[in-house]
Amino acid sequence: MTTVDLPRAILFDWDNTLVDNWVVICDSMNDALAAMGLPVWTLADTKARVRASLRDSFPKMFGDRWHEAREIYFKSFASRHLAALRPMIGAAALLDELGRRGIYLAVVSNKTGRFLRAEADHLGWRPRFGALVGAGDCPRDKPARDPVEFALAPTGRGPDGSVWFVGDTDIDMECAVCSGCLPVLLREYRPAEGEFSSHPPALYLPNCESFCRYIEKL
Repeated sequence: MTTVDLPRAILFDWDNTLVDNWVVICDSMNDALAAMGLPVWTLADTKARVRASLRDSFPKMFGDRWHEAREIYFKSFASRHLAALRPMIGAAALLDELGRRGIYLAVVSNKTGRFLRAEADHLGWRPRFGALVGAGDCPRDKPARDPVEFALAPTGRGPDGSVWFVGDTDIDMECAVCSGCLPVLLREYRPAEGEFSSHPPALYLPNCESFCRYIEKL
């Protein structure tokens, strides 16, 4: 495992990094797909395909009807996402440990900003973060560096290698590398050979509990 210095700031992805809301994301996506006459997805399909923000992905999926599909998705998601929201195991303890160490924390997600902040409020987590930046909050969404700079603005410093960007997907690693942050892959299975050839993670951790133990040793 790569050894690195304790970061001054950590930017987290949200879904499948700190929280689990995949069933609702899948159901809401399927409501939009079915309404557009397209085949629905399995949960595995959803986890594999959902990466970019809606404004980046829906035009490719739905063409001229993407605004209509987006509204169907939003309505479906808004009606159920808070009830099904669950923190990842060990996430709260990890955030507590990072907070005790005085590390600045923020979220950079491709979940629509108002849903992201509603979920953080629902969990009582908003005070843990200096910024909660979601899709639509900046001119460009992740993997562009715009939301990274916005998330770090309260610190008075921009992105560099002393900032960790933690997530579970290729788009998170791409965002980290493109913005000059240290890319940290957080998920249960190790990266496959060549999976992140363009934007390899500098550090891999299988879950929040192992992340916490790693931080405790720095």
